[in-house]
Amino acid sequence: MEENRLCQWSVIRSVLAILQWWGFNVTVIIMNKWIFQKLDFKFPLTVSCIHFICSAIGAYIAIRILKIKPLIEVDPEDRWRRIFPMSFVFCINIVLGNVSLRYIPVSFMQTIKSFTPATTVILQWLVWRKHFDWRIWASLVPIVGGILLTSITELSFNVFGFCAALFGCLATSTKTILAESLLHGYKFDSINTVYYMAPFATMILAVPALLLEGPGVIYWFQTHQSIGLPLIIILSSGVLAFCLNFSIFYVIHSTTAVTFNVAGNLKVAVAVMVSWLIFRNPIPALNAFGCGVTLSGCTFYGYVRHKLSQQPGTPRTPRTPRNRMEMLPLVNDKLDDKV
Repeated sequence: MEENRLCQWSVIRSVLAILQWWGFNVTVIIMNKWIFQKLDFKFPLTVSCIHFICSAIGAYIAIRILKIKPLIEVDPEDRWRRIFPMSFVFCINIVLGNVSLRYIPVSFMQTIKSFTPATTVILQWLVWRKHFDWRIWASLVPIVGGILLTSITELSFNVFGFCAALFGCLATSTKTILAESLLHGYKFDSINTVYYMAPFATMILAVPALLLEGPGVIYWFQTHQSIGLPLIIILSSGVLAFCLNFSIFYVIHSTTAVTFNVAGNLKVAVAVMVSWLIFRNPIPALNAFGCGVTLSGCTFYGYVRHKLSQQPGTPRTPRTPRNRMEMLPLVNDKLDDKV
């Protein structure tokens, strides 16, 4: 009887963790799109900088004041030698995501972001000369095919937004590869990751945001009579961006790897549906089919990766001689929602 109760509570906790992760993720995406489209605040660098500031403050409160998570101590030299390069790529990843949201619909942007597993595998193959099981390569076929179909049939296609989302995938994959090498020896959770990286990212982004978007932001303030509610929405998106990081930490510790992978792909479908209900951007049947094919490929990719990870003796790091078969890509390539 006690085991049944524990099992039921575990299922309930997993469902609640997934739902709150979905809620924060979809809300942040929709709010960012609303800021760019409805509030006419077309300044992705500034929005990203606000998110980094709110996340840095939130991580400090969570670790230093509320002590929700213990602080992982990092040597001062490692902060510049290891954390700073990660923060730079981390910053590029978030900025490109917000830039793509300005120019293309949420549905199209989310579909392109699903290309991340493919870019991760390809980069590891090119950079580390890693060799993967044929099933990993086979799982990438529907991902690539679905994205091609979605791109061809997208009515609101924008070259700049498409390139920003695509390079965002490359930045996410680069971040994954760098994390495996630069952060070797540090077992960071999502809160400690933000604690160390968000201040660096703010510092990196502040000057470009002021130089490139400062005059535009000032003009926006001058031409909008009522700015109270828009400012609340913009700041709230920053607060929710930090909450999203915390929700990722919670869902990882409450679900299995397979459940997390499936939930991550269903989250994309939820984001697409909610964005369509709010913004009513047209989604042709072939476009929706391409999105479905991509998500199915991502689910198959996660399943194959999980099955291969269960095999004894499977290598888990890129520090492997080049003449040795490497079965798996780096882990955590689905964790591209941070900040």
